[in-house]
Amino acid sequence: MRSVPLALALAALALLPAAAHAKPVIGIADQKSDMFTDARFQQLGVRTVRVAIAWDAMKTKWQVDEADRYLALARAAGVNPLVTWAPSRLAGKRTKWPTAAQFVTQFKKFRVRYPWIKTFSTWNEANYNGFGPWDKPELAAKWWLALRKACTTCTILGADVLDYPNMVSWVRRFLKQTKGLQPKYWGLHNYVSINRAQTYPITDLLRTVKGKVWITETGGLVAKRNNSKTKLPQGKAHAANVVKMLLTKVAKMARIQRIYLYQWNSSSNVDSWDSALVGSDGKVRPAYAQLLVRLPVPRTPLPALSEVQVAGIIAHEVPASVPPGTAPAPLLPALAPPPLPTR
Repeated sequence: MRSVPLALALAALALLPAAAHAKPVIGIADQKSDMFTDARFQQLGVRTVRVAIAWDAMKTKWQVDEADRYLALARAAGVNPLVTWAPSRLAGKRTKWPTAAQFVTQFKKFRVRYPWIKTFSTWNEANYNGFGPWDKPELAAKWWLALRKACTTCTILGADVLDYPNMVSWVRRFLKQTKGLQPKYWGLHNYVSINRAQTYPITDLLRTVKGKVWITETGGLVAKRNNSKTKLPQGKAHAANVVKMLLTKVAKMARIQRIYLYQWNSSSNVDSWDSALVGSDGKVRPAYAQLLVRLPVPRTPLPALSEVQVAGIIAHEVPASVPPGTAPAPLLPALAPPPLPTR
């Protein structure tokens, strides 16, 4: 039998069709619970959402009340939340990072109150100065190790990182601290690059880590009204094109397992960042249509939830036997995407 030269064999293999890549799960990221009672959200049949909650939220009643409403409605709708831990919202505490022991104490309190939630990300935008320990990735690694140990049945993402120039170096320092133990999942926010039709931060992260990547916040920019000097395309048509790119080109990339579009609806026409699928006027935007036609079919719509049902759902879903903290505190503005970098 004649032998086949190695070069010819490799060339033949290259012509074979690539193995089928499972389509990523599509979710919505939003801090507001409005979507759960919106028939247009229910129509999508989306089964996962992403919300950021302060690591010490269980200390104060007003934060527990917020979480009760959001998480109870998600559960009633049959939607699985990804909870990303975020800075404290208490006055003077925003950049006071917890020790691993302090973090685990609050994490366990959260788990007692909401035992059905088992999907978490260690920290929101951890490599961004002001949102996370951007100069202390070793601390974030210690948090991940501690949370992983505290709940062996939970899925714990290493962290949510931004597509900033320090992303790769930050992740490498994180991994050095874990001494060979790699997270199975990482979160990525790629606002800057995706709105420039770029995918290199995704490939950079995929080359750096062994785990799968969940794009836990992304979306097409409709309007930016902050003080950032970074120039990005914007507008409703642009946003629709970005969503199309995310659900076609990006969705085909190996090891991209989930994509969460931020956000469901805008709060006003002066929001500092607006990448919503539904405008503050209540009208769906072209990006919503791109999402609707690209979700898998057939799909099962979520159960209808009206505002009339909300109070009863919250009363029955949250265990009254686990009282929240009662220390009063002012309600600070909800977290929003940070100022964009110059790249």
